[in-house]
Amino acid sequence: MSDSSDVNDWNTQIIAEFRANAGKVGGMFEGAPVLLLHTIGARSGTERVHPLMSLPLERGWAIFASKAGAPTNPDWLYNLRAHPDTTIEVGTEVFAVRAREVEGGEREQIWERQKAAYPQFAGYEAKTPRTIPVVVLEPTS
Repeated sequence: MSDSSDVNDWNTQIIAEFRANAGKVGGMFEGAPVLLLHTIGARSGTERVHPLMSLPLERGWAIFASKAGAPTNPDWLYNLRAHPDTTIEVGTEVFAVRAREVEGGEREQIWERQKAAYPQFAGYEAKTPRTIPVVVLEPTS
């Protein structure tokens, strides 16, 4: 995908498929745990929705700022840093969550689980010089 309009069109299609099929999507996400992350733009204040692979945790979900191994973090990470209280859609449910970037041993444990379950994340890690941020989304209610 060469420009942001291509990405936006692709995201719009995934979001529509997710909502039409109770959280299930096909293609590259077939069978994977996907959630819809709602963010508020750090600078723009614009609400956006991002389809992301997730890792269900005992209390919450982990998401990964891999950006498919790009050298920069995805915009949604900056949005969450500015506005950590947000909502997500998982299946047909909506949850209020607080985003928390994890580090050290907690990050490593979650990241290793994700790479074991979805080896493409190890490929993303190999493609980029940055440490891929891991964010935990914890329910607030």
